[in-house]
Amino acid sequence: MPDTSSPTSAQPTPASGGAPARRRLTVVVNPTKVDDLDAAQALLAEVCERHGWPEPTWAQTTEDQTGEQQSRDAVAAGADVVASLGGDGTVRAVAAGLVGTDVALGLLPAGTGNLLARNLGLPVDSLDEAAEAMVGGSEHRIDVGLVRSGVEQLAVADGQEPAGDEELFLVMTGFGLDGEVMAGTNEKIKGVLGWPAYAIAAAKRLGGRGFVVQVDHPRSEGTVVRHCRTVLVGNCGMLQGGVELMPDARPDDGILDLAVVAPRGLFGWFSVLGAVASRGRVGHRRLDRLRSTAFRIVADRPVEAEIDGDPMGEHDSLSARVLPDALVVRSG
Repeated sequence: MPDTSSPTSAQPTPASGGAPARRRLTVVVNPTKVDDLDAAQALLAEVCERHGWPEPTWAQTTEDQTGEQQSRDAVAAGADVVASLGGDGTVRAVAAGLVGTDVALGLLPAGTGNLLARNLGLPVDSLDEAAEAMVGGSEHRIDVGLVRSGVEQLAVADGQEPAGDEELFLVMTGFGLDGEVMAGTNEKIKGVLGWPAYAIAAAKRLGGRGFVVQVDHPRSEGTVVRHCRTVLVGNCGMLQGGVELMPDARPDDGILDLAVVAPRGLFGWFSVLGAVASRGRVGHRRLDRLRSTAFRIVADRPVEAEIDGDPMGEHDSLSARVLPDALVVRSG
């Protein structure tokens, strides 16, 4: 894991009576994201054998079951670690089946974003290195975020379990430009270029129409009202390309971070980008940063929303809260 100057510094989960060296591993794979599944299976088997783990069990996602049910089935079958081998959507689905358990999430890169792994400082360019970090690493607890469409009382932040209409996010959720980018990125270009495809989609939309947003949170008796271009709530702070939009965000601090980005015109983005690049933590006239356990966000019109890089469609309100220490993650 990185030190305290890096995007996260999660603390180890205490072992009860000493953690055994062997772990029963199930890999939940999205077969559409893996070019050579046989090679991936052989690689994971070799890494596990080298570390004294049993050969992994494998489960494939389907169009209807994207990872959560496979994850729950693995827990019921006695898995100690359930690894996601797919994109950010597969990671989120697998994690949803592990929240509230002591079974650890493993992160194996196969998609474009790999945002949680990037924020945790884990390998994202090599399956071999990621497997070594997972099998040879340790276990840490992190928070998860929960979001629902619609306006709810901020008291929902007191709940300790996800409600039926809440969706889990591990990295970020929000609406505005980010939602437009996720909905508008060309899949073929993304498959060729990787994350720069998002930058291309964003560049085409920088001058788009903004919206007025109101943000409430329990740490303040007032509200933030802004004409903005995008609003993001983060459990982690790093975007694609290593851009730290929320430099204080930590996935293990029991707090969510929020950024309201409000450039005035196309050239206003240069001011915002300068503030982000300098990692400035103080206020900026085009960039508001807030920290709280819950947020209620209301826009004056429906805008495109996203959750961990997946489009959610158009919404005019979101309610988000943090669920502290809810997920165990394997890390290097």
